[in-house]
Amino acid sequence: MTLRIDKPPFLVAVDVVAAVLALYLVVRPTIRRTLAGLLAAAVGAGIGWLATWLLIDVLDVFGVALTPVTRMWAVLAFAGIGLAVANLFRSRWWRKLVAVLSIPVFVVMAAAGINVDFGEYRDLNDALGVVPYPALSFHSERGEVADIGTDYASTWTAPASVPAKGAIGTVRIPATESGFAARKAVVYLPPAALTPKPPVLPVLYAFSGQPGAPADVFTAGRIGQTMDAFAATHHGIAPIVVAADQLGGPGRNPMCVDSAKFGNSATYLLKDVPSWIKAHFRVSSDPAAWSVFGYSQGATCAVQFLTGHPTIFGSALASSSELGPTLGDRASTVQSGFGGSVTAFEDAQPAHLMTTHAPYENSMLILGVGQNDAKYTSFARTLDADATQAGIRTRLLISPGTAHDWNTVRYTLRNGFPLIAAHLGLTS
Repeated sequence: MTLRIDKPPFLVAVDVVAAVLALYLVVRPTIRRTLAGLLAAAVGAGIGWLATWLLIDVLDVFGVALTPVTRMWAVLAFAGIGLAVANLFRSRWWRKLVAVLSIPVFVVMAAAGINVDFGEYRDLNDALGVVPYPALSFHSERGEVADIGTDYASTWTAPASVPAKGAIGTVRIPATESGFAARKAVVYLPPAALTPKPPVLPVLYAFSGQPGAPADVFTAGRIGQTMDAFAATHHGIAPIVVAADQLGGPGRNPMCVDSAKFGNSATYLLKDVPSWIKAHFRVSSDPAAWSVFGYSQGATCAVQFLTGHPTIFGSALASSSELGPTLGDRASTVQSGFGGSVTAFEDAQPAHLMTTHAPYENSMLILGVGQNDAKYTSFARTLDADATQAGIRTRLLISPGTAHDWNTVRYTLRNGFPLIAAHLGLTS
């Protein structure tokens, strides 16, 4: 289950097996049958291209663009299936058997290639949604909200020995006030938080996309590695990362607002989660020490929280954000998410929130987007312009060669977090 499916030798092995099977199925006893097999493969490839064009470019079923690489793997899978189907006719039983067995191989080959391009699953555990982290182990942490701004050094003298890496674990954050049916959160404690007398630390919320789960920002986003790398050059200090569940289930989208249909997601994230953090960790009360990161739906939440609650969050790092909370179309969003109230829907949009709260005194918004993601690039440019006009310091990051995927997320983290760290007071 821990075999890496995103790296060799798995990828090479699957591609080699698929190539051998395809070669066997192409070569037939007669030239006529060989040409028929090649024609079937070409027809399959055409169907694959047509399917991706129809579903993505015309119907926009998934709401995101696909890279040329992902389209290529889909076309190859259909071509292989077409070749296999052609070998089911006028052939010996063993060729029929090989043809049937080759179909799942072609599918796995394409899925593995698409996964690498999308950058989400490391192994089968990730693909099956198995959370690889144990229950959070509390060390010497204790709840203490300090009014120190972002001067963390004033509260701590580093001990002689600091752990090399932080700790990641799961925890149930009670929905005391909201009643929201949240799944377990995943929390990262930096090395400094694992020492006998931990310092006051900043907080970084982290939200997955939808569908998704809190662990995704760690397994696919590699946010733990990003924080460890930062802590390694900053005396073990990095933010406490709290990936709370903003969805309540992989197929749900509460849009980080309170609603009768989806529950009180906003109250959970803005009241229950901060209360739990402050009760368990030494954190600063300064909004500048609180940041929020997210991908896709989670990025939209990040923008909503920064623009709508500047007294709670001082910065946000958003990878592939929508313009605002949405269920895909305005009518469905208003009806399901806002009880039919157009006013409530419009009031929840970041553009309105920025107009309401402008000018912002000390807020920062970093927007990341994939180079091949035209739709979300347009969203990012609009948000960037609106935020700049409202007095929010902004930066737009374009991830080269990526689209609406986890490769873009990791690029955004690598290049955007240093800017957020400076705003959090962790660097100059």
